[in-house]
Amino acid sequence: MYMRPSALLTLSFMLALPFGLSACQADSTQATAETISVSETTAAQSVTAASPDRKNVITVTDEGGQLRYNIVRDGQDVVGKSRLGLRFLKQHGLDDGLRIISTQTRAVDTSWEQPWGERRIVRDNHVEMLISAERVTPNLKFNIRVRMFDDGVGFRYEVPKQPRLDAVSITEEITDFNIGPETTSWTIPARMYNRYEYLYSKKPTGALQMVHTPATFRKENGVHLSIHEAALVDYSAMSLHQQREGVLQADLTPHVDGILVKTETPFKTPWRTIQISDDAAGLMNSDLILNLNEPNKLGDVSWFEPGKYAGIWWEQHIKEGTWGNTDGPINHHAATTEATKAKMDFAAENGFNGVLVEGWNVGWDGDWFHNGDVFSFTQTYPDFDIAEVARYGREVGVRLVGHHETSGNITNYENQLEDALDLMQAHDVRVIKSGYVADAGDIKRVDANGIAHYEFHDGQVMVDHHMKVVKRAAEHQIAMNPHEPVKDTGLRRTYPNWVSREGARGQEFNAWGVPPNGPDHVLDLLFTRMLSGPMDYTAGAFNLRPNEIPPVADDLQRNDVRSRIEHTLAKELSLFVAIYSPIQMVMDLQQHYEARPEAFQFIKDVPTDWEQSITLDGAVGDYAVIARKDRNSDDWYLAALTDATARDLSVDLSFLDAGSYEAQIYRDGPKADYETDPYDMVIERKTVTAAETLQLPLGRSGGAAIRFKKL
Repeated sequence: MYMRPSALLTLSFMLALPFGLSACQADSTQATAETISVSETTAAQSVTAASPDRKNVITVTDEGGQLRYNIVRDGQDVVGKSRLGLRFLKQHGLDDGLRIISTQTRAVDTSWEQPWGERRIVRDNHVEMLISAERVTPNLKFNIRVRMFDDGVGFRYEVPKQPRLDAVSITEEITDFNIGPETTSWTIPARMYNRYEYLYSKKPTGALQMVHTPATFRKENGVHLSIHEAALVDYSAMSLHQQREGVLQADLTPHVDGILVKTETPFKTPWRTIQISDDAAGLMNSDLILNLNEPNKLGDVSWFEPGKYAGIWWEQHIKEGTWGNTDGPINHHAATTEATKAKMDFAAENGFNGVLVEGWNVGWDGDWFHNGDVFSFTQTYPDFDIAEVARYGREVGVRLVGHHETSGNITNYENQLEDALDLMQAHDVRVIKSGYVADAGDIKRVDANGIAHYEFHDGQVMVDHHMKVVKRAAEHQIAMNPHEPVKDTGLRRTYPNWVSREGARGQEFNAWGVPPNGPDHVLDLLFTRMLSGPMDYTAGAFNLRPNEIPPVADDLQRNDVRSRIEHTLAKELSLFVAIYSPIQMVMDLQQHYEARPEAFQFIKDVPTDWEQSITLDGAVGDYAVIARKDRNSDDWYLAALTDATARDLSVDLSFLDAGSYEAQIYRDGPKADYETDPYDMVIERKTVTAAETLQLPLGRSGGAAIRFKKL
């Protein structure tokens, strides 16, 4: 084998090795990985590795018997000196009396292909350093595996089987992230009742308490970083809890008995990830999370078809129908056979490949938020004939999208899972949207003795539950789209039937008469939640004032209890490009689309599966410009969107391929404003090439959506 130069490796005596990359062509099946060096020492105090471009450098030390690390980019601190280690309930921890024994390094440069995704070909170019360490007395062995990318760092703990460590209960993970109190943060609170469904706050890191990941930060020198995790399997999810000011510690979601993780050796933790970029746009262009997950374990998943779907969903939120069959003041069940057929006609006429139906199964009557014990996943309401709906769907070319609401009772769901999946498969369902509506900490698990226990949505119990459902669904050729889920950590690479999820505050909040998602909410999501993977946000509102109560004449202030979408119509169109998911819901009612057919054309045209995606420009919470190339044509699409500040954006079109394009532009009109005139839109066409620049004037909370059709 031709041995190429590798990563920089320094020990306490500063041994340095030259840098380089291993050569590999784009290949979806095999990576080129070469072990470059193995070093052992009894006096090692520090080891250092750098990314392929040498900009990101990590140093790990064992000074004073404790492992600590720090990360610099271009010589400036990104993460200051921070602790590493684990603590156990009944064994000595991997937290003191530690020393580094040896290191191994290798360089990897390969590419792999996604069956669906933001881009078809993903490059995995990193330098790996495997640090072998031990607790001296009593002797316990463990490893820390570090991977250095040009777009950040990933590391994890790997604990082998050994005499003094068999079954272990983890009581603390002392992974710290010392990023400084003055670093700007964009976060949502963790371990709160509404799970991940909060509006983001911008504040100094020193003011944080406990927050979810992905959490996004901007250093004083402008460097951006996002702290998250990858490959969350058989472990509890990580939140970040402030310790000393500016130092965030991994805080694992506990079991009901207070233990954080219950496992056996050998085990490995999820990757702790730090995506790093000189600007906000670079964070969105990172593939680090995906690259730290294992390759596809399912094989051929061509049975899953990316696309758009309509649904019986929004009518319940805006109170034009009910989920239940007999309750509600208007007593108008939305999920009927005839209503579904009509929705399938609408989908077929407009090129959508699915129709979601919520409220089809027994269990929705009464207080369904607490109905987890009584939901049936096989028994339909009398006015919904699933066999007839499936037959009609085959006739018009539209599949039923299944729906399983558990109300947080996972034991009831698991007891019916096989029968439920069999029913869905028998009726041509290829995607199921599942739901876990319950307050955080109210996931109901019933043990073998019939005793109920209540867990968090992102604890180890739920991590295991979702994995069980996803694997079993794959065996039925069904993809999963969970709402109220465990957060995304890139497992869609390993299990590509895990196609989307919620895990953030979505469109439905705008129908409930609560403070709506503000003009900056989606622009926060793009640079925070969306860094973890696809989101089923349910965009495409054409009636931007559902259930609106006109304000009192002399009240010129915005009434925050009104139901409204605080976007312009052009911005709603832009979300089909900006918010990535291989399945996109066309969420509004048919009559609202029929009232604006010219604008609706963009939704009909835009694909959901991409050859390439590039974030061209942006700032967290302020604005973004995103371009994506269709996987199945030569067309490109672009989204530009802004917060409550009107902007004139200049967009360089050099991302386009050679040749001419017809730019089909849907943008804010001169009077467009999310409060005063959200529907003002200009639709225009012009011929452009990659050598040109487009000027896009955006209104307050406005946007632009463009199809570049290759000529």
